[in-house]
Amino acid sequence: MRRQLHHARDFILPVIDFFYPPFRKFMNLQTFRYAAAGGGNTLLGLLIYMIAYEYVIPETGLNFGFYAFKGHSAALFISFCITFPIGFFMSKYVVFSDSLMKGRIQLFRYFMICLFNLALNFILLKILVENFHVYPVFAQMLTTVVVIIFSYLAQRHFSFRAAATDSEITD
Repeated sequence: MRRQLHHARDFILPVIDFFYPPFRKFMNLQTFRYAAAGGGNTLLGLLIYMIAYEYVIPETGLNFGFYAFKGHSAALFISFCITFPIGFFMSKYVVFSDSLMKGRIQLFRYFMICLFNLALNFILLKILVENFHVYPVFAQMLTTVVVIIFSYLAQRHFSFRAAATDSEITD
């Protein structure tokens, strides 16, 4: 499995790095990789959200008996379930590969930040859609901007920081 992840990384990195030269004056390579990988995952998430909201989720939402999700909320959770593992892979193996922390610590921290991002996204989405009556797909695009800014800072300085304490370093 680890070998397959590295093969995927070896394919993705040259593709991303090929587009870096025009951006060299504006940002370092790691920031560009984050923008490219995160941007791709974000676009995938928005596409999944739009498809789920428009074509998969019934107009009445999803009712699980103990909780009923409105369509815009259910689409958000579907999108999250698909983009979470892709985002972790891209962060760990493509963007922040210089981190010395153990993978399980990175995964736990990444998951915690993603849960916070999901909650932030959920709250902002509910406010925009239910209080301000913004079309859900457009509201999701707006909330994504806020979440991206927080996410980069949290992932860089918490989940995948380059300097690790002794207990966080792999053997």
